[in-house]
Amino acid sequence: MSAVSPTSAGNAPANSKSRVLFASLIGTTIEFFDFYIYATAAVIVFPKLFFPGSDATSAMLQSFATFAIAFFARPIGAAIFGHYGDRIGRKATLVAALMTMGLSTVLIGCLPTYATAGVLAPLLLALCRLGQGLGLGGEWGGAVLLATENAPAGRQAWYGMFPQLGAPIGFICATGSFLLLSEVMTDEQFFSIGWRIPFIASALLVFVGLYVRLKLTETPAFQRAVEKHERVRVPVLAVLADHKRELFLGTLGALATFVLFYLMTVFSLGWATLDAAKGGLGYARGTFLPIQMLGVVFFGLAIPVSALLADRFGSRTTILWTSVAIMIFGLTFGPLFGSGSVVGVVLFSIIGLALMGLTYGPLGTALAELFPTAVRYTGSSLTFNLGGIIGASLAPYIATWLATHYGLAYVGYYLTIAGLITAIAIAAIPRRIRRQLGA
Repeated sequence: MSAVSPTSAGNAPANSKSRVLFASLIGTTIEFFDFYIYATAAVIVFPKLFFPGSDATSAMLQSFATFAIAFFARPIGAAIFGHYGDRIGRKATLVAALMTMGLSTVLIGCLPTYATAGVLAPLLLALCRLGQGLGLGGEWGGAVLLATENAPAGRQAWYGMFPQLGAPIGFICATGSFLLLSEVMTDEQFFSIGWRIPFIASALLVFVGLYVRLKLTETPAFQRAVEKHERVRVPVLAVLADHKRELFLGTLGALATFVLFYLMTVFSLGWATLDAAKGGLGYARGTFLPIQMLGVVFFGLAIPVSALLADRFGSRTTILWTSVAIMIFGLTFGPLFGSGSVVGVVLFSIIGLALMGLTYGPLGTALAELFPTAVRYTGSSLTFNLGGIIGASLAPYIATWLATHYGLAYVGYYLTIAGLITAIAIAAIPRRIRRQLGA
């Protein structure tokens, strides 16, 4: 990857609106599809195929532990890819991040199982999961900047919500693929070869994403930074030295978003499909997955609503009031989800994931505004991914432990506490820290 020449921003070829928005959307859709097929498999497949089967709960917890690896890898990916994104440009770095994620995902579909390779199987699975985390750690921040740094004045949140839409679209595609395979295959066929198909097929999506991104030019904001010689030698050190407060508050400001999403998806899928005799709800996989997908539709619908609110009232204000709503929702977690009734579970899924859309939609814009252009890729990526470590990496594990020992109501209290911490952090960010992002 070569450095960007200091071409004047005014003379640089402009990216069209449609190309920018589609490139930011398609990339994150692919990345999140790859990420979520792992999340789904971590509940349905990996406990049975990659870990000793003597204790189902222990195997599930071990599978969740490999799931968590990616969240610890993501800040490392943010630092590595952020360095190049702030030094040589957004475009080349986004291409490299997509390739890292894609290759790791395809390899998961080719791994031997525990029955074939013994302890080597979970070790290889963990290594590929590490690669997924590195790739996604570099992908998200660059996709948000690709959108927001090309946005016209007053439209940053609207542009910034397009990469966020990749999350619900990727989730629906991932969950839909497993649901389809479950319908057309027997359990024996699914666990033998079917589960591998989404992982290997993701290679086709990666090629589409690479083609679109290679057609882009650099963002106007980065071109200006090059022209004015604003780039720093080591962006991650500059963030840690000069923007510690933004990093800390932004990380906590993303906490509730991550806790909410992984409780609504990974934990709820595991608990809902766990045998009722073991404390779960006893839903069949084919029954609960459509309920989850319905909730994710509301997740996607809420994202553009949140962008409109954010452009009108501010990204942080929107996140702040949504965090208060998340706190209230946490108090209903046990009664709705724990009721076991289809109506209660459907309402639980719709409300929880709609709130997810309202907090997730403006999050990229809110975090990008915290940092100047010269360290924005690194700063926003680190903030988002550190929030992932604290909020998401152990969320399914903690929630499973709480539900097993104390009941589902305590999972809701866990979510309420996360919402409170986020609300305090967002309110504590000084209003003066809001930097211009767009073209």
